[in-house]
Amino acid sequence: MPTRTRFTTWRPLATAAIAVLMAAFLTPAAAHAAPRESQPVYSYANAIREAVWVDTGLDADGDGKTDRVAVDIVRPREPAQHHRRVPVIMDASPYYSCCGRGNESQKKTYDANGDVVQMPLFYDNYFVPRGYAFVGVDLAGTNRSDGCVDVGGRSDIQSAKAVVDWLNGRARAYTTRTGTVRATANWTNGRTGMIGKSWDGTIANGVAATGVKGLKTIVPISAISSWYDYYFAKGAPLYDSGPDWLSDYVESPGARAQCAAVQQRIVAGAPRTGDWTPFWTERDYVKDAGKVRASVFLVHGMQDLNVRTKHFGQWWDALAKRGVERKIWLSQTGHVDPFDYRRGAWVDTLHRWFDHELLGYDNGVDREPMADIERHPDQWVTSTIWPPRGTATATLRPAAGTQPGVGALGLTRGSGTATFTDNPQLSETDWAAQIDKTTPDKAGFITKPLTRDLRLSGSSKVTVTATPTTPTAHLSAVLVDLGPDTVRDYADAAEGITTLTDRSCWGASTSGDSACFRSTAAKTASVDYTVFSRGWADLGNYASDRKGVPLTPGRAYTITLDLAATDHVVPAGHRLALIVAGTDKDLIDPPADKPTLTLDLSRTSARVMLVGGAAAFARAASGKASATASPRRLDGVRGPSGTHRVPGPAGQGG
Repeated sequence: MPTRTRFTTWRPLATAAIAVLMAAFLTPAAAHAAPRESQPVYSYANAIREAVWVDTGLDADGDGKTDRVAVDIVRPREPAQHHRRVPVIMDASPYYSCCGRGNESQKKTYDANGDVVQMPLFYDNYFVPRGYAFVGVDLAGTNRSDGCVDVGGRSDIQSAKAVVDWLNGRARAYTTRTGTVRATANWTNGRTGMIGKSWDGTIANGVAATGVKGLKTIVPISAISSWYDYYFAKGAPLYDSGPDWLSDYVESPGARAQCAAVQQRIVAGAPRTGDWTPFWTERDYVKDAGKVRASVFLVHGMQDLNVRTKHFGQWWDALAKRGVERKIWLSQTGHVDPFDYRRGAWVDTLHRWFDHELLGYDNGVDREPMADIERHPDQWVTSTIWPPRGTATATLRPAAGTQPGVGALGLTRGSGTATFTDNPQLSETDWAAQIDKTTPDKAGFITKPLTRDLRLSGSSKVTVTATPTTPTAHLSAVLVDLGPDTVRDYADAAEGITTLTDRSCWGASTSGDSACFRSTAAKTASVDYTVFSRGWADLGNYASDRKGVPLTPGRAYTITLDLAATDHVVPAGHRLALIVAGTDKDLIDPPADKPTLTLDLSRTSARVMLVGGAAAFARAASGKASATASPRRLDGVRGPSGTHRVPGPAGQGG
């Protein structure tokens, strides 16, 4: 992929616009110098709080009127009094009423006039005093908005895009949900940044993929890039329900009563077969990465088993190919907001990012390393670009060992076969725990103890040739770091954090909206191994990623599994393992049958992204073979949880 040592140069504002911004945000004594950081010079308590309803131009609920979405606004009063315009930070969400946002599940609250009192999260508390407006949008069909939820489709995306259009003078809004009095956005310069976690961040991705003018940057946190990949992996179902369950979960009672037709279209468009349909094409933002005008500051947990890391990997790669200005943070957590694992650094970096992208301040954030990566709990490293220079594909090949199912992993093509039987009651943690033992449920392939650190960075693939005994079969492939470590306990209910009793404050407060949030700390686990990348597929999709067919027992099939993006160092002294097995319990659903599969090792390989490529692997794996395999069961985090069917509505997931 194309790489750059720094971000693209910030898009300069016109000289007159810079002068206006300097006058708005600097004291007279400091106005001679170019600003580098916005300051909290405006009153949060006296901020303007208002609501408007933006016309989306759609009539999803079929009531004969175009749908209006509710937009709650908090903006500084002082610039408006002097006719100075401010940029906007926007979070469009389905969760403001049904489920809450953030670690404390905050919901919007309102006063008697219907104006917002509590806006969830810290964005308004922190940024409004610094001269930004904050806008919280209720997606169509949720909270106070008209319309229907269509789970990432046209209605969802248009809910937010129409607001960006309104902020830039291209759409209509009204002061009430049903009235005719128009509302104008003459208080903003139209420069908008979208932020949000999970579904909210997904909307930011989708709106950016429309190429809408005025959207200058997005900050998608743990966000979906293609909704098919939230529900399936090459035909293998990741959950036992589809998007119809999710739309019903978040819709307001009023919308639910009017949206039966939309719900039926969702059911019909997303069959549980795992086949690709036009429904999924509409919800694939990756294909439209070429339309993205906004810069992207992407954040994801490398152990996120809800919005799995394939989402950020394929989105990042597509943006990179098109030269989009971008930055990335990768943590060891699961589905957790950076405010809850690296709070101070996150607020500071986000502040400088928005100052740079929305105010045009030359504060140097574009010249800093592109990537921040959590290598150990609370220990971060940086990369000038990501993946790092020198990252190249190394083709690793499995070979049979002295024990059945316990083979070797190297650069030389192997021969022979390995056989396993799908056991839907076992997961990746069960396979890894007994990697050095012959077990009937997996085929494992292991390097010698490494003599040097080996860094895997980016998205990898595993190609297998397998012969099934049944007409249906699912496959899993995982990469494992075999060696002792202390990691964030991503399999815990809190996914790598512990919420404490004390609070820290980030911005200004009012009696109805506190800027003080409960502190957190890393929740860690001592382990003997770490599963750090995963991929799945239905073997029936061997000929097409988009359509599966029944298998012929006894026939060999070749299929490639996409391994989730990661950045992981296997330290010297540890071993790298590839495991191929059937159903990964609670991460994919089992097939209709219980197949035994035989791998042709000469036609099975892992193409992994290594810093230094194949040469780095050859150097690191050149040591002596391991001693006799350990008879003990290795300890890791607990097995995956099957409870994630919602992209982050509340709690740690919010």
